[in-house]
Amino acid sequence: MNEEEFERVLDIVCAKLTNEANNKVFQKANEFENRVREALQESVKDDSSISIDFAPNPQAFPDIAVGQFGVEVKFTLNDTWRSVANSVLETNRIESVEKVYLVFGKMGGKPEVHWGDYEQSVIHVRTSHVPRFEIELFANRSLFDLMGISYDDFRRLPMEEKMRHIRGYARSRLHEGERLWWLEDTPDSEHTLPIQARLYTSLPAEEKKRLRAEAALLCPSIVDSSRSRNKYDDVVLYLLTYHGVISHQARDLFSAGSVANPGNDDVGGLYIERALKLIEKEMLEAALEMDDALFVEYWGESVKPKQRIRRWLEKADAIAKDWTPSKRLFLSK
Repeated sequence: MNEEEFERVLDIVCAKLTNEANNKVFQKANEFENRVREALQESVKDDSSISIDFAPNPQAFPDIAVGQFGVEVKFTLNDTWRSVANSVLETNRIESVEKVYLVFGKMGGKPEVHWGDYEQSVIHVRTSHVPRFEIELFANRSLFDLMGISYDDFRRLPMEEKMRHIRGYARSRLHEGERLWWLEDTPDSEHTLPIQARLYTSLPAEEKKRLRAEAALLCPSIVDSSRSRNKYDDVVLYLLTYHGVISHQARDLFSAGSVANPGNDDVGGLYIERALKLIEKEMLEAALEMDDALFVEYWGESVKPKQRIRRWLEKADAIAKDWTPSKRLFLSK
């Protein structure tokens, strides 16, 4: 059976299931998937070389293998052709399948069943604990068009290479003030957020200090004038998206007396300078230990660990209005 012949089979199956749905709407995804499987079996019964598995691995991708062709089944009770699809990893890919099609049962609005080319229907990647494709039947442009790689080439890449393509796509869609929270370049570099979000104020003192140092290093904008309205935005986003930590008053991380003047000595001076002096040791440690992907994300460049403090000072000098950080900080470095 060639592609043209199989697509005629899909035409027949979708017309049949649309007719059935108009007589009695399918209510459950597994009910609909099983009916797709039965309808496909009925349509290819004359081809003895094809045997459809009616008890497949529930994690298998695609859902139904029909010889060299595969059918991924999607179902919704809503009036939409969009759905979250399989994991980008495709760990349980059925290797005998060479080309994948999508059969979508839309039961909301006017019940209809249609098929499409799976590659052309993938429009986006959503991230939770694992990145997953998002599909839309009748989409104008596929994700793979946007990434400049075919689905067949993409699926054969190791995961770290897949993530490079996905990050490039995701960054192209960021709006001002948005950040990615998944930055791993290799399969063994894990970034998982805590299940429960945490309040900064409830953290142990040492963890607060470490997080302040990391945030200060990634976000030299904190040295900007106190009149700058957005100087702490990246700090808040970093703590939230990379550590699951919520900070209600970001300015208090560096300008409150408790962090800039814990000794209450009334010496005066710039609170931001004093706050940074108190975490110089932790910033030096962070510069040596933090993932380079974070610096690419926040600074827009890759910087060797031993050069990060020098580069931070250059950036801070260019931002600060009323003082020169390089003349006040890290003088003993």
